[in-house]
Amino acid sequence: MGWQMRAVVFEQYGEPAEVRDLPDPRPAPHGVVVRVEATGLCRSDWHGWQGHDPDITLPHVPGHELAGVVEAVGTAVTAWRPGERVTVPFVCACGTCATCAAGDHQICPHQTQPGFTHWGSFAQYVALDHADVNLVAIPDDLSYATAAALGCRFATAFRAVVQQGRVAAGEWVAVHGCGGVGLSAVMIAAASGARVVAVDVSPQALDLARKFGAAQCVDASKAGDAGAAVRELTGGGAHLSLDALGSPATCAASVDSLRRRGRHVQVGLLPSPTGTTPVPMARVIALELELLGSHGMAAHTYPPMLELVRAGVLRPDLLVTSSIDLDATPAALAAMGTAPGAGVTVIEPWR
Repeated sequence: MGWQMRAVVFEQYGEPAEVRDLPDPRPAPHGVVVRVEATGLCRSDWHGWQGHDPDITLPHVPGHELAGVVEAVGTAVTAWRPGERVTVPFVCACGTCATCAAGDHQICPHQTQPGFTHWGSFAQYVALDHADVNLVAIPDDLSYATAAALGCRFATAFRAVVQQGRVAAGEWVAVHGCGGVGLSAVMIAAASGARVVAVDVSPQALDLARKFGAAQCVDASKAGDAGAAVRELTGGGAHLSLDALGSPATCAASVDSLRRRGRHVQVGLLPSPTGTTPVPMARVIALELELLGSHGMAAHTYPPMLELVRAGVLRPDLLVTSSIDLDATPAALAAMGTAPGAGVTVIEPWR
């Protein structure tokens, strides 16, 4: 490794980011440095840039959804060697606490997150912690762009729909917000045999949702009451509904979409000054609804998802709608606030 790498960095929250030469990272004894071949542009990165995450220290390099090649390994790493193709969940667990011992790496109290707790993957190299616990091998026939799309949005949607949401064939599933997470959820729910209602304000996003298996679509900009529209289309409400965007309006609409004893999964981040969001709790009580959170997915639970990807049952590659280089990234990051875009944009730092 050389002494410099190109990376996207911002000095102040909300101020324009820029591409600079920065020092290469070095691996911690338990960690690795990965040469970043592809990294996704995610709304969570925009939240971080806006100052919605208290873990970020300035100046900062964002980026948490990545795939690449192990470049250097720490002295305590036993399972990985330079040259191996890898991806990683956005939550890097410690692997040794009681939560991790229970298998719940995605909510480890000692977690680190590239692009949040330390410099991330909008760069040519990124350091990752506790490599033996967190790295996931990429099959040889999976592209880096596709693998990068797995790390946050697709894996997050898989856990939200399958593991937390307990989706079952024949159920109605409503997905509110059809960006990267939402479109992933549409695809995963449809592949699980569910009937999907996609909800968004963007005709382009709804067109993609139909392409990925949505049986019905609701244009929330025209529907007025998105929850009522879902209930009408599903004959009483969804069995499972997800807020894949993260706003007070989409959270409430998701809860309002449910039939009796339905399940709401909150996936999108809900930053607010008080840390709280209004939820129609009277409906939750009256209909005995379940409210569930979903936060990424543990590395050790990736294999079933990867097998479905390798078998062609799930097609995360179809979610990648554009690729850009590092120089185009600052403007694309800024645009996430007003025009998140449909599908997944992948950054290729070595272009």
